[in-house]
Order: sequence, then C-alpha cells, then structure tokens
Amino acid sequence: MIKKQHIRLWRRPSKDGKSFVFYLRYVDLEGIQRCESLGHNDERKAEKQRIAKEKELQMGYCEPTSMRLKEFIDDSLHRTGDQIRESTQLEYKRVLNEFAKDMGNRDIQQITLSDAEHYRQICLDRGNCPATVKKKLVEIKALFELAVKRKQLEENPVKYIKMPKVPKGEIHIYSPDECARMVKAARDFVELSNPNHSPRWDLLILVVLLTGLRRGELLNLVWEDIDVERQIVKVTPKQNTDTTWAWKIKDHDRRSLPLTDEIIRSLIDHQNRQPENHPYVFIPPARYDYIQNYRRSNGKWTYSDSRLSVLNNFYRDFYRILKRAHVKEGTFHDLRKTAICEWFRTGKVTEFDVMKLAGHSTFVVTHSFYLAVADDLMDRARVAVSNGLINRLVDMGNSEKGPMETGPLNQVSKETGTGQL
Repeated sequence: MIKKQHIRLWRRPSKDGKSFVFYLRYVDLEGIQRCESLGHNDERKAEKQRIAKEKELQMGYCEPTSMRLKEFIDDSLHRTGDQIRESTQLEYKRVLNEFAKDMGNRDIQQITLSDAEHYRQICLDRGNCPATVKKKLVEIKALFELAVKRKQLEENPVKYIKMPKVPKGEIHIYSPDECARMVKAARDFVELSNPNHSPRWDLLILVVLLTGLRRGELLNLVWEDIDVERQIVKVTPKQNTDTTWAWKIKDHDRRSLPLTDEIIRSLIDHQNRQPENHPYVFIPPARYDYIQNYRRSNGKWTYSDSRLSVLNNFYRDFYRILKRAHVKEGTFHDLRKTAICEWFRTGKVTEFDVMKLAGHSTFVVTHSFYLAVADDLMDRARVAVSNGLINRLVDMGNSEKGPMETGPLNQVSKETGTGQL
C-alpha cells in the first residue's frame, strides 16, 4: 500500500489554450525534480500511469526508518555515487562523522535543531572560524535535505539553523608592478632549475593571468587543449587512458578562453623543448614518468591525486618566487582573481560573460569580483579628480580667503555663527 503520493498529475494547457496534456511531476531517487509528459489528455489513462509510476518509484525510496548517523552518511554517499567529486565525498563524510562524534552516533530521526545549534557552538569554542563553521553546517543541511527528498526523513531537522555571521572578506589581487616582478622572478627561477624536474613557472603565471584558469585546470592541460589556429585554450575533462589520468572540471563546466600571439609562440617553443609525445603542458617529464611508471602502474594513483598531487612542492616553489619578486603576501589563486578583476576593468565584458569565462556556476561569486573592481574604481576616480579640476578650484577658493577664514571643516564662522560644511 502506498502511504504517501510521490507523483502528481499536472494538466498543461497548449499554447492556443484549446487543449491540454497530462504530465507527471515528481522527485526522482537522486532528489531531482522531474516533469514527464504523457502525451495525451485522457484522465483515466493518466491516473493509471501515475499509479504505475508511483509503485515503480516507491520501490526505490527508503521509508523513514532507523538509521545511525554513520550509517546514514555511507548510505547517502553510496546513493549519490560519482555525481560529486571524490574530495567532496570525503569532506561530507568527515563533517558528518565529526557531527556524530560530538552529538553521539544517534538515529537520524532523533536529530533536532537544538543538536545543530549545540554543534555550531562546539565548533566555535573549538576555535573554528565562522566561515568554517558555516561551511560545515551547510554541508550537514544539504545531506539532510537530500534525505528528505529521498523520503528517509519527513523533514530536515536543521532546515532553520542560523548560520554564523561571516565578515565579508577582501579580494586580494596583485598590482601590475607585482605581476611584472613575479614573471621576472619566475624566469630567473626557471633558469636555475632543471627543466626535466621543474615546470615553466614564468609561462604558467602568464597563462593564468591571461585566462584565469584554476590550478587544477592548468596542471591537467594537455597539448590537445591548445588550439593554435583559433588561439584558444579549452578546459575539458580527461579520461583515464594509457597516457592521461581521469580528471573532472569543477562544476562540470567546459569552456574556452582566448590566448594571445605572444602566449601561443611561447607555448609552441615550450612544446618543442619537451620530449616527443609528452601529453601534459605544465607537468615536467621526470614527474610525469614517476606518476606513470610508479604511481599509476602500481595502483597508487587516485582521483584526488589528479587535483592535489600532480606536482611536488608546488606552493613551496611559488612562495619562493614571491619572495624573489619582493611580493609580501598573496597566493597562487590570487593570480586567477587578478585576471578576473582585469576582465571587469576593461569594461568590454559583461558580468555574465565573466561568469562563463571564469567557470563560476552562479553570479554570486562573479558579483563579488565585480564589487571589488567597483570599489577600486571609486578609489581611482577619487585620485584622478583630486588631481584635476576640483583640486584647482579648491586651491583657487582658498587663495581668495583671508588667513582667518581658512581652518578646520568644523570651525565656526564669525559672521554667521554656523559651522562650515
């Protein structure tokens, strides 16, 4: 017996409004909203199809039942499968295991909003910053919401959890002078390094400043991704083959980005210096051989390694370059931020264009870069104006005043008795 209707009939009128077609509306086993046309307007037939689909779907649902938190996370990730990255699965598992440790490995039916509030305070007392606590709560909330869609829970116990207030962080970007010094320092670093073991840091930095590619996207570029004729670089997922390892794009967003004549020439020169049939653009030959002949051949290479272990000492070498360039602070990811802000500064691309070029899944992140450039624009406009007409007019006005008339902005005028604005 079906206790609860999961599928509903929907009459959708035609464009002319003279007829209609029945649709089935439901949430599938992965929690995705579906709308399926039945292709007719026979109500009795449509109801039979609804009941049949209901039974089929009901077989895949878990009715609300007892399940410990640690069992729940394993079950949830198993159902989700490879729809999320391995690293994301590990993060979800880590957070919910921590929640189970702090709250007790209890039945998911017993979890309440008070438990989530208590966990929030434990994390803050533990020294987690508000942004980290918010991230953990968002992940727990998402897992429970998925359980509701799968009918494992009647309602999300942490649906109304209040998130910690996270101060808006500044977007750190490099100045043009800092970028120039970094490229010069990277070239010096490359000249002192063994090209068989060290990547072309100068070219790598130039490419990210031009394209805004993420670190993982750069390190998983293969030469087939470079279209010399069209002068573009394509961000594409990689299959697990004899010469390449599996790698997926963040948010599964394929995209293409423009290259310049100078960068194309540098890339061609770089390829000519590499061994024949070497597939990757920025992975040194010695490192590639080690991955192929030791890590992959012995089954010691995982999907996470394609994101985190492609190059040894990546950040150590980058910070050495920063030090050589006399750049006091910054990260490699700030190069990407610098590129995105430069796109906005040109004024020739829209916010939607930047979102697509950057590979952002929503406008939220893109808009933060837009606001950062807008703030910077105000500062630059203020400097320009202060050195222009307004500054001369203010100087002219001050020169016409007597010495007793000039002074602090809040000085009281002897004639009017009022403060100057």
